[in-house]
Amino acid sequence: MPAILTPLDLGQEFTHTWQEGVATVTALWRADVERRRFLIDSTFAIGAGSVGAIRWLTSPPGGQLNGTGGRRVGRADIAAIHEVTRSFGELDNRFGSGRVRSSVVKYLDTAVSPLLKDGLYDESTGRRLAAAAAELTRLAGWMAYDMEQHGLAQRYLIQALRLARSADDHTLGGEILAGMAHQAIYMGQHSHALDLARSAQLAARRAGVHTLLASAHVLEAHAHAGLGDVRSCGVALHEAECAFDARKPDDEPVWLSYFDEAYLSAKFAHCFRDLGEGERAVRQARRSLDMDSRYVRGRMFNLSLLAAGLLQCGELEEACSVAGTAFALAGELQSTRSRSYAADLRRRLEPYRNERAVLTLRERTRELAPV
Repeated sequence: MPAILTPLDLGQEFTHTWQEGVATVTALWRADVERRRFLIDSTFAIGAGSVGAIRWLTSPPGGQLNGTGGRRVGRADIAAIHEVTRSFGELDNRFGSGRVRSSVVKYLDTAVSPLLKDGLYDESTGRRLAAAAAELTRLAGWMAYDMEQHGLAQRYLIQALRLARSADDHTLGGEILAGMAHQAIYMGQHSHALDLARSAQLAARRAGVHTLLASAHVLEAHAHAGLGDVRSCGVALHEAECAFDARKPDDEPVWLSYFDEAYLSAKFAHCFRDLGEGERAVRQARRSLDMDSRYVRGRMFNLSLLAAGLLQCGELEEACSVAGTAFALAGELQSTRSRSYAADLRRRLEPYRNERAVLTLRERTRELAPV
């Protein structure tokens, strides 16, 4: 799409039709590959996220998804997109988004875009293609979020949500809405996060997927914690526990398997840390470390949570020991969020800068890559 014709709000609109959606998302991928400045510099727009959530909830199914191009789309094409999503997702968790995001966007532009625009497929295949494209677009958005490119991440998540709506996939749509809530919490937009988390709950109930419902409730709880609402946070955490206890993992999408007991504990720890309840944060953060070893970035986050909780409890020596491990992991990751977690932990340690444990930690971590 020529620069003069590219709208500066490209990707911020949840379009009304499949054809408009394909034109928008493929133009977004192309502009991203070209490293267009307006995308790199784009800011987070609460209104765009809110409209996207409303249209997700109120739009009818995607209508006719038939493709009339000259290239027949088959099962192997869709399976390839799923495998690429799985592989890049694993690399992202192990090494950070900075190492792999450009490859994901290039694949979307060079491999997925021709299928959507020029493919020959019936409605059933079109829905499967839309769902596969939505998953990979969501991953690209999540990676932009990990690099703290928040405006770009939001555009990707809105377009992933549009593709999921075309696929009539309420589970995937709910997961994307939950990701949007996650980003809003990280940015301190807690009221907006409440709206998105509650939208995710509605999608989870429509889909009948209890793991997704637990995720949406715990995100609501985290938003309440950010607003300092202890009572509402507690209610939402209870709802998250009830939904988690009712889940049936064997009947749920494989890509939801990351949300296990360790992940739930980490989200509880976030809430208690933000409410200043150190002992409860520590208890949940310790549980969160009983996690899949492939989630290296997640372990760094959880160690940071544990160290922050220990500081709230006055356990300086153990907090410094845990912080050292967190800093070491952050130094290995190409993840801006990991650096931000490390920076937050350093700020929490600053009041104790002259204590022996902190001086020792500083010496231990002097040779690490800057975090």
